[in-house]
Formats: sequence, structure tokens, C-alpha cells
Amino acid sequence: MILVNNPGDWSAVFEQLDHAQWNGWTFTDLVFPSFLYIGGVSMVFSFAGQQAKGVVRRTVATKAVRRALLIYVVGLFMAGFPYFHLQHIRILGVLPRIAICYFVSALIVLYGSRRAVWILLFSLLLGYWLLMTLVPVPGFGPGNLTAEGNLSHYVDSLLLKGHMWAQTKTWDPEGTVSTLPAIASMLFGVLAGQVLLSSDKPEAKTARLFAAASVLILAGAIMSIWLPINKSIWTSSFAVLMAGFATQILAAFYWIIDVQGYRWWARPFTILGRNALAMFVLSGLFARTLGLLGAAGPLYQTVFAPLASPKVASVLYAVANVLLFGSIAWIMDKRRWYIRL
Repeated sequence: MILVNNPGDWSAVFEQLDHAQWNGWTFTDLVFPSFLYIGGVSMVFSFAGQQAKGVVRRTVATKAVRRALLIYVVGLFMAGFPYFHLQHIRILGVLPRIAICYFVSALIVLYGSRRAVWILLFSLLLGYWLLMTLVPVPGFGPGNLTAEGNLSHYVDSLLLKGHMWAQTKTWDPEGTVSTLPAIASMLFGVLAGQVLLSSDKPEAKTARLFAAASVLILAGAIMSIWLPINKSIWTSSFAVLMAGFATQILAAFYWIIDVQGYRWWARPFTILGRNALAMFVLSGLFARTLGLLGAAGPLYQTVFAPLASPKVASVLYAVANVLLFGSIAWIMDKRRWYIRL
């Protein structure tokens, strides 16, 4: 996200490093659902580890609720920085969506069965599909999936008026109704985490993950015939397809790193991952500060623009951001400074 959120020039961005305009998907659209997915995976290991140490379930749940609240508060801080005009502050967004998904998923993992996870996941995907296609929107009718006529847009206009994404102001890509299938994205990760935590042999785990990935990718593609793949309203087909790709990536990394033992190449990702939330927040605040100081444009034009074509120079600026915060993460890792909410 540091890479795709910080191009040198927003008018010169490679297609795969930007979100799809509406229907369809790009590499960038894979990042957020994959983050929710891996959050579900790690949740399974975290909760199991705490309970194995004798921590009672109620304490684990209390910590999870506290963490969700803190993530949400950090999201509000980022939305308000630096002026904090509360009358217009964005209520939902990337971090608030993560917080909500984490809260719901944590409770179902701690107090529900694996069957309950499946039931909730299926209900969220099917229920959202039915809501978006059957519930009529005033002036547009049912099943309208355009940017202005979909149900998610309509509900956001009622509940989030004045508190939405600044670039749209009339709807929010991390809005209210579309959070339902986003929860399902994290629950897919929960199921994958349960596979990895099982007593099966590594080969069997890998095979199960690759098989599940194939089924999900195929299912998402078939679903898209009737329900377009769309990240902005997080359609059920989008959630399923992205979960398939995330499972495929996880299976490959599990086989290469954990089973075969080829770990050296993944160290930069491990270092970033140990302070993932901190790096995301710091990079966002840094970019906002540069913009407020009027330094981002001159820095790009002076240092990066002369180096290559506009799109390549724009990517170089983004890569410089990744290297900057990768270096900060490396220093923090060396000093064992880990910011965990």
C-alpha cells in the first residue's frame, strides 16, 4: 500500500498500480483484501497461542476488542490529521474497516465453531448479493450497480453524509453495507489459518490450500457473470476471487518458506510485517505532511521527474517511499521496537 498510495504524479500511474475505475480489478485491488485475509490467518495463530499459555478466552476477547477500538481510533486520527474538523471527519476508511472486520471475526473465532465461521461467511456473501440486487434504490430501482445507483451508495448517503471519502463526498469505498463482504474476506483467512494450524502433514496442508484457491478463483469468475467484480462496492464475487488469489499466494509462500526452508529472501517482508500498521500510518502521515508543506511536488519534479518517463519516474518516487519506510522498519526491528495495538 505504501507503493500504490504514493506515486510521484497521480496523472502518470501504471494501470496495475492504481485501482480499477469501477468494475474489474488490478494488482492494487488485491492488496486490501489480502491484508484482511492474512489478518484472519494470523488471528487464528495468535488466539491459539494465547490460550495455549493458559490465557482464558474472556481475556483474549477483551484484548481483541481493545485492539479493534485502538485501530479504529488510529484510523480516525489519520482521517482528521492535521486539522481535525470533526464535523467533516471521515468515519469509515481503511483502518476502521480493518477494525470492524477484526472485531466481528475475533468474536466468531473465539465463541463460535468452525461451522459457525462457514455459516457466517456464506450468509454475508449471499446476503450482500441479495441486498445489492433485490433492494430498490429510490430513483434507480433494484439491482443497479452503477456508482450512483447502487444500494451501498444510497445507504452511505443516508448514514455518512458529510463524513465520507473526500474524493467522492457522495459515497465511500469503505462504506457501511460493503463492510459485510469485507468481513467475509477476513473469515476466508480464518479458515486458511485453521488449515495451517491443523495436525495434517505439510504436503497435505499445501495441497488443501492450493485446491481451495482454485475453487475460489473459479467460483469468483463464475459469480462475476451475474455480479461484477468490483472493489469499490466490494461485491461478493470480488471477495471470493481475491480470497482465491490470497490463498494461492499463501500456499506458495508456505511451501517455499516453511516446508522447503527458503527463508532468506523473505526477510525484508518479515521486517515490514513486524511493524506493518506503524509503517502504514507513518507513511500516510508523512505523505500528508509533505503535501501540506507544499514539498511533495517540488521534490518529485526536482529529483525524480528528470530521471525517466512520467510513469516510470512516478513509480521511482513510490519506490523511494517504500525504501524509506523499509529502512525505518529495519532500524526498529534491529532495536526490537515493535508497535502492536
